[in-house]
Amino acid sequence: MSKHNKLTGLLAATLMASALSGQVLAHGDVTPQAVDTEGLSSLGEDWADTNPYRTPSDDHDLAVKIGASAYNQNCARCHGLDGISGGIAPDLRYLSPDFEGDDWFKYRVINGAVRDGAVYMPKMADTLSQEALWAIRTWLETKYVEE
Repeated sequence: MSKHNKLTGLLAATLMASALSGQVLAHGDVTPQAVDTEGLSSLGEDWADTNPYRTPSDDHDLAVKIGASAYNQNCARCHGLDGISGGIAPDLRYLSPDFEGDDWFKYRVINGAVRDGAVYMPKMADTLSQEALWAIRTWLETKYVEE
């Protein structure tokens, strides 16, 4: 191979690596981002079994507002903008707004999801408060779609 072809190949490889690394960084910081839950009732240490901010809670409207922002900061990159999944992760709009849906949500945010040793979803409860996570669930319920 000529010296010119080697240099051309090296340049092409460098450009491709730069383009790919830019795409990876464009995905943003995937570390959970802090959520300000000021104004919501404190839920304490023990996890609630059901969504404590669901109507008729006095906190419902504020939880929806906080949950929308928290979802966009922490969940949308995988679960889709406005809760509409593009197929990477489950479409959370189909999560029933009842005990069964709450139970699944609670289990997943506390335990995360790991398949074949790869983390598909971090343990969000390690970083976000119960109040923040139930606020996200409250917002998701406003997007609920029956199957």
